[in-house]
Amino acid sequence: MSSVSVNSQGRSATFVLVHGSGSNAFMWAPVQRELALLGHRSYAVDLPGHGFDAHYPVAYQAPQDLDAWAAVPSPLAGVTLRDNVDHVVGVVRKVAEHGPVVLVGASLGGTTITGVGNAVPQLVDRLVYVSAWSCVRKASPVEYMTEPEFGASLLGELAALNVGDPAALGVGRANYRTADPELLAALKAAVMADGTDEQFLAFLNILQPDESLAVMTADARGHADTWGTIPRSYVRLSEDRSLPVAMQDRLIAESDALTPDNPYDVHTLRTSHTGFLLDPTALTAILTNLPL
Repeated sequence: MSSVSVNSQGRSATFVLVHGSGSNAFMWAPVQRELALLGHRSYAVDLPGHGFDAHYPVAYQAPQDLDAWAAVPSPLAGVTLRDNVDHVVGVVRKVAEHGPVVLVGASLGGTTITGVGNAVPQLVDRLVYVSAWSCVRKASPVEYMTEPEFGASLLGELAALNVGDPAALGVGRANYRTADPELLAALKAAVMADGTDEQFLAFLNILQPDESLAVMTADARGHADTWGTIPRSYVRLSEDRSLPVAMQDRLIAESDALTPDNPYDVHTLRTSHTGFLLDPTALTAILTNLPL
């Protein structure tokens, strides 16, 4: 097999990059720059309701009115995992006209790329999970969050970041514009402990506050006869305190048990949940040398 950049027919691949919860295509800019310098095509997706379609009410701005913001309806409340999958399938259909497709998902983006693998396995040449949810036994990330392997996650310490009633809003709403130093320190420890305070705040300011509960709780399991037929890789992030490495390893093991003839190709980076963005050369080196 040749490297992922060119397949056996001499056609170069396109990397389709899918973000996680509360994020958008902007997060992939460091990775895309490195891929471009190496001569590779990439397409960073904005999932429905993300990017320039994100919802930033006036009450979220400064000075903030948290009580008012807690009652503001969110357009993301109607967004489902199927909406995300259908959107990315449309992207994959277009880029597949130009050669092989390598579909990369980070964090919650793993549920979307799994759904795409179920829907159009013939159009995806490799799936890559970057510390991402790859569900096969339990239906959703929320179900896995009660398991012992998730115990090292620091996300549970961030309840004070939440605004409004998720059940009533239909979204998880996080105040990423908080100025509370203790809350900011806890959030940094959870998502970017290996960055400077300045880097962490810069990352925080590209995030959007709402994420659909329906996406996080939908059945996101990969199926052996569709998703399970696609070659796949997992990039473990050993210092991740959002999706702990013990849970990453469980997800890998369960997937490999489902498709023992098509196990994960596993790589490890010593970074936090988003630390791979601070020095993207390590991730791009993995991506551009995967077998295709």
